[in-house]
Amino acid sequence: MAKSVKINPVQARSDTQLGTVAADAGDDQEKLSSRDFVSSLSRGLEILSSFSRTSKKMTLTEVANETGMSRATARRFLLTLVKEGYVVTDGKLFDLTPKVLDLGFSVLSKIGIWDRARPLMERLSEQTGESCTAAILDGLDVVYVAGVQAHNIIGVGISVGSRQSAFYTANGRVLLAAQPEENWDGIIANARLVPRTRHSVTNKTELRAILEQVREQGWSLVNQELEEGLLSIAIPLKYRSGVMAGSINIAVPTVRATPETMIETYLPKLKETAEDIQKSLAY
Repeated sequence: MAKSVKINPVQARSDTQLGTVAADAGDDQEKLSSRDFVSSLSRGLEILSSFSRTSKKMTLTEVANETGMSRATARRFLLTLVKEGYVVTDGKLFDLTPKVLDLGFSVLSKIGIWDRARPLMERLSEQTGESCTAAILDGLDVVYVAGVQAHNIIGVGISVGSRQSAFYTANGRVLLAAQPEENWDGIIANARLVPRTRHSVTNKTELRAILEQVREQGWSLVNQELEEGLLSIAIPLKYRSGVMAGSINIAVPTVRATPETMIETYLPKLKETAEDIQKSLAY
């Protein structure tokens, strides 16, 4: 029997971005003026985002380099975040605390699609005996918003609320491939292709070709690029309106599957589940 994993608070935003925030309720939206822009808030958020990008503890110098701030400026913001409980330090290294997860809780807690998706993901996990996750795109990362862990001797760890580079995950490649083509140059230019395994793609031209193939076929298969011995296949998950909501995937250890069986056996079941989730939605 598969075990459902409930959504935890997470520092994330939905990639669907179905609405916009306007200064006025009229037809014309005014651009944010310089007097409305709070640079201190912007810099504080950039500090927090830098930890998400690097996924590691950092020294003051590393934070300054990552954000483009001076050491003195970065130090003031870090110490403020430490005092507020969002960052912790041992005197040399700085790291985020679980309190930052509260920043995104209200967003994910309102995404009703994941409440509807979870029972169907549980069914998929029971049918296949494998783990299933759902993710959204946040910048160039994927954030896991729902998951079902299958109980096997060799399992696939799922951490709802965690994030990974979108470039080495099946979920991430599906979501990146769905972005408007005019954004692709920026996506590729900003890709940080730090190899996770000996199979990881490190060439940006090759990455672009992969995304083009994913867009054309409508699904993504990642063969041991994120983790040795792990296969993953993902497809987009959309609202009835056609707007992208996120993606769902099945992850299987290589001892139980090959790339061919992922496509022949698991992909059809994944598509069926995505269709059933979409049918359950009101819009």
